[in-house]
Amino acid sequence: MPDFNVLTTSGGSAGSVSGPDHLFGVEPNVPVMHQVVTAQLAAKRQGTHSTKTRAEVSGGGAKPWRQKGTGRARQGSTRAPHWRGGGVAMGPKPRDYGQRTPKKMIRLALSSALSDRAADNKVRVLDDFGLSEPKTKQAIELLSQIDVWGRILIVVDRDDTAALKSFRNLVGVETIAPDQLNTYDVLVSDFIVFSKSTFEATCESRPAPADRKAARAAAFQAKLDTAPAVAAANDANDDSSEQPVAAAASDEEE
Repeated sequence: MPDFNVLTTSGGSAGSVSGPDHLFGVEPNVPVMHQVVTAQLAAKRQGTHSTKTRAEVSGGGAKPWRQKGTGRARQGSTRAPHWRGGGVAMGPKPRDYGQRTPKKMIRLALSSALSDRAADNKVRVLDDFGLSEPKTKQAIELLSQIDVWGRILIVVDRDDTAALKSFRNLVGVETIAPDQLNTYDVLVSDFIVFSKSTFEATCESRPAPADRKAARAAAFQAKLDTAPAVAAANDANDDSSEQPVAAAASDEEE
């Protein structure tokens, strides 16, 4: 398992943490990363572009001139695509650019991106951000102490408002929650900065494939175990609902 030094806010050492192999120790798969990033950027497109066809522009109801005898080419409308003010032929229309990407590919792409940054020693883990209140000046000092530069991605807890507000005004610095970590943001960043808590949250929320498979099997087995009890309860409810009806029928016969 890859080990990462835990740094203090002054750049000193505060021990180490181990990252799981399936997140920080895989061989980067460049084609998968390319496909996932392409799909992610495509999903960000609004797709609201639109042009008018010859059926949607105004005018053009009358034939410009008669069919024969003028010496000019025959024309049926002044709103055809080759006319000035006419419609657009095969122009863009509103559409959804989203692409379906398998979950396994998304997980593999993120693991490849994190492993690539870890192999280049571009991952920093802090014991704590040490920001009790929003202070941009303290955030600048913190980043200068841990030896990072360029574009920096900082993984921050959602409820850590002091850190979020301290880093959000810095040029080249982006903040993201552990559950929003994605391939594109990792690849476009030169350094990834975690706190110890966000590092642990990132690892716990993304278990290994074997653990994920075992959890699914356990959930399925639990569902099978509870099925007889649920069926018995439903049968009991059905019997109790039929008894008053039978009693009412016997009363009518009497």
